[in-house]
Amino acid sequence: MRSAVGPVKGFGRIGPVGAQELVGDPVGAARRLLGARLYGRGVTATVVEVEAYGGPLDGPWPDPAAHSFRGMRPRNAVMFGPPGRLYTYRSHGIHVCANVSCATDGTAAAVLLRAAVIEDGEPVARSRRGVVPPDRGLARGPGNLCSALGITMDDNGIDLFDRSSPVRLRLSDPLDAVDGPRVGVSTAADRPWRFWLPGRPEVSAYRRSPRAPAPGDSD
Repeated sequence: MRSAVGPVKGFGRIGPVGAQELVGDPVGAARRLLGARLYGRGVTATVVEVEAYGGPLDGPWPDPAAHSFRGMRPRNAVMFGPPGRLYTYRSHGIHVCANVSCATDGTAAAVLLRAAVIEDGEPVARSRRGVVPPDRGLARGPGNLCSALGITMDDNGIDLFDRSSPVRLRLSDPLDAVDGPRVGVSTAADRPWRFWLPGRPEVSAYRRSPRAPAPGDSD
């Protein structure tokens, strides 16, 4: 785990070096998170698929598919920084999904952790899933990823680069990635903001939202 700290140019404060490597546009942060190691309550996984999300119309990366598009609210405040924090939400009111904030304070951007491969703690991950999927399906899909690693709504806002956090992240060296449209979004549906490691069977299948415009008619 990276633990070195030092002054960060332009921020005027001390911050974790690992988190500051994510600062920038959400696409760059998404690519940077591929291959990262994720540690969650006895399970270790490698991130193999992510999706980038921007922010409000008046921000640097307007994104109508982002939870932050209509501005800061108590529920989405973590998306507005600082970087390296875990933003959790419930999909369809059921599945917990996890994002990593990746912008400076007051600017919205985050990366959804969509799929991972379990490297250690497989029995624990299987017990949490409550089913017996094949290995490649243990953490495929954002809800399954959170279930396998024991990520809950109570983890919202934690610092992923803090050694004491129950869920932690360690970045790897940058890796080559494949890009394509995000899964299941009905707006900005053609934007190629999903990234994954080629050849990984854990990557989720692409499903276009039935509410999205025809391919080519969305940004």
